[in-house]
Amino acid sequence: MRVTSEALRGIRSGHPWVYENSILSIKGEGVSGDLAVIFDDDRKFVAIGLYDPDSPIRIKIVHRGKPTTVDRAFWTAKLQTAMELRAKLIERGDTTGYRCINGENDEMPGIVLDYYAGTMVLKIYNAIWVPHLNDLVPAINDVFHPDALVLRHARNVEKALLHGLEEGDALLGTAPTEPVLFREAGLTFEADVIRGQKTGYFLDQRENRVLVGTQAEGAKMLDMFAATGGFTVHAAAGGATEVVAVDISDPTLAVADRNLQHNVSVPNVAACKYRPMVGDAYEVLERLWRNGERFDIVVIDPPSFTPRQTSVDRALASYAILTEKAVRLVKPGGLYVQASCSSRVTADEFHLTVSHAAARAGRPLDEWRRTSHPVDHPIGFPQGAYLKAVFARVP
Repeated sequence: MRVTSEALRGIRSGHPWVYENSILSIKGEGVSGDLAVIFDDDRKFVAIGLYDPDSPIRIKIVHRGKPTTVDRAFWTAKLQTAMELRAKLIERGDTTGYRCINGENDEMPGIVLDYYAGTMVLKIYNAIWVPHLNDLVPAINDVFHPDALVLRHARNVEKALLHGLEEGDALLGTAPTEPVLFREAGLTFEADVIRGQKTGYFLDQRENRVLVGTQAEGAKMLDMFAATGGFTVHAAAGGATEVVAVDISDPTLAVADRNLQHNVSVPNVAACKYRPMVGDAYEVLERLWRNGERFDIVVIDPPSFTPRQTSVDRALASYAILTEKAVRLVKPGGLYVQASCSSRVTADEFHLTVSHAAARAGRPLDEWRRTSHPVDHPIGFPQGAYLKAVFARVP
């Protein structure tokens, strides 16, 4: 394949995508998952990518520089390189749930590979990976020797392109029939690797959860969009006297309750009062305000509001509304934490929106810390940066 000079510059600078309109010529007919070999105008090798004829991102780059063979040894080397970046996290020993491959950011675009105490989950977001599973799965076994490797796939992956593979299939070992228990900074959580959201748990907020826990001694905390209770459990373990956990899903809050029970041997967890509330976030925030409830810590960790670029303005408006409603509930001197998990919203846009909204509500923020990605979710290119959070005191 030959691509535009602009696309060549992007590839050489590390960008993992080549769009359809950047392709100048193709030699031969390509099908999903074929290796697309890119040459420059001097017929010199540039890169290899996986070809996706059904996507505007026509090529996902997996290698650049010098020619190489894409086989089991190639994927093994990729996995080993990725694990070297995560060595310090793994060596800590108190965490057995982490991301091993973070898609494009680890030069394996369109997949994630997560580890939960011996059980691994390979989630494919694109059918281009199906032809390479015969090499990739043995490579995963060579590097990790997992008890089981479970396949998950995005809903938009065409069933015909999966060639009989099903959601939840065991590619190695036997798929677990119960949630898998793993450790996060010394605490125990469960991951439903077959039916749970993402790969079973939201691993990327680990460091933010731990940080909240360090500030929770004696606090009453509000955990909005609590999901399976990551922030709730860490706050309880850190000494919070009461946590109000709010989510729109009753079954999800039931998992949060189980996660607390997994840690009931921790005295602080056993002593913490837990109040789950099922409901719409905006309505619950209003109800708590009218009822006169105030909190030492308020955590706002919503899902992504930006499924497409055209929804960025609406997402920023939603962040602002949440901030205006939530910041009123923070006691003077209390801690306010708000996060965004959308790559389409930049860190600058997010922080400016939250800051201005808090000021409009009459509760300007005294920023303490801004956080980004943990070590197992590296950022390899601009669009790979999605997670951002602000920790602030409210005077």
